[in-house]
Amino acid sequence: MQDTPAPILSRAREGEQTPSANRSIVIVGSGLAGYTLLKEIRKRDAAVPVTLVTADDGVFYSKPNLSNALAAGRDAAALAGAPAGKMAADLNATLVTHTTVAAIDPAAHRIRTADAEYGYGKLVLALGADPFPHRLAGDAADAVLTVNDLADYARFRAALAGKRRAVVLGGGLIGSEFANDLAAAGLDVTVVHLGEWPLERLLPVEAGQRLAERLSALGVRWHFGRTAKRVDAVDGGLRVTLDDGSAVDTDVVLSAIGLAPRTQLAQAAGIPVGRGIRTDRLLQTGAADVYAMGDCAEVDGLVLPYVQPLMVQARALAATLTGAPTEADYPAMPVMVKTPAHPVAVLPPRAGAAGGWKIDCGADGVCALHLDEDGRLQGFALTGAEAAKRNTLIKGLGVRV
Repeated sequence: MQDTPAPILSRAREGEQTPSANRSIVIVGSGLAGYTLLKEIRKRDAAVPVTLVTADDGVFYSKPNLSNALAAGRDAAALAGAPAGKMAADLNATLVTHTTVAAIDPAAHRIRTADAEYGYGKLVLALGADPFPHRLAGDAADAVLTVNDLADYARFRAALAGKRRAVVLGGGLIGSEFANDLAAAGLDVTVVHLGEWPLERLLPVEAGQRLAERLSALGVRWHFGRTAKRVDAVDGGLRVTLDDGSAVDTDVVLSAIGLAPRTQLAQAAGIPVGRGIRTDRLLQTGAADVYAMGDCAEVDGLVLPYVQPLMVQARALAATLTGAPTEADYPAMPVMVKTPAHPVAVLPPRAGAAGGWKIDCGADGVCALHLDEDGRLQGFALTGAEAAKRNTLIKGLGVRV
């Protein structure tokens, strides 16, 4: 549905409400970040005007569920939660769906779409991230899929109907989760990964190799140290040619090579960006009354595209927006990798931390502890049955990022 534009613009145009007097909050993005923030705002203030503008249909769903729904038999409809109309009613908000924000005017406290403008008192950019372009050659390069939202997942499910082979490009967190899910659903899965083991940016080699072994036992085949160069149509299927000249025949190709924070809108408005939209711990950007959170944000130098940091940000920002300035203070937040064949819990040490890994490899999993020179715990990587130790380790860690 297309909701009627919020009335805050007309009042501002008539001079009845200046930006400094405008209490309204505008959130751009209806992903987990945008909706979680809206829910947190309503816990603190039931009446402040909130408008949420989204490029999609505004259906609520949890993006992290997209990479482990296939084996459970859950299609896009099963993953969809409340529609936009119900979310708007339940949260006392105006939702503007199927609408892309084209520009921000920070000085005038306005955003512009193709059809309208909206004034704001506070603006929150919860824009998310885009999949890295695969840049593959070949006559079937356009057939390569990504799964970054619910509509993508619906297309992915449709492409898999009646198929038996899948190639996943990328063996990072999302690629490994999809490989597990596809193999558990009965597909013949091949992963092409530039690294020498899965999740090499998060896991020491022993932990990564153990994950690879367990997924191999499920039927996943790995091509480590390789990249795909082209995808061509052959014999009713697809052929993926790798950089060493070898080829893998398949029915579906999924690219999971990484995500890039959506910074273009902020950058065009003169708002400082780096890897993401730069903010301080209050999630305030370089423009007055403009905030950023979630996958698009670089908070105090960190891009943390995971659920737990998002939840911390939403609670802190809701407090700030409703009159109680609150910094995002992160506790120790392990990353949980959804690979049921061999679960993984990892809390990476801070960048540049001195010390090294102490690794214990057992039959049921790997326990890797990152210790400083004095033997103090700085992080961990746990796989298999060892992942159950994460809560015990967190209690004595005291890590803040």
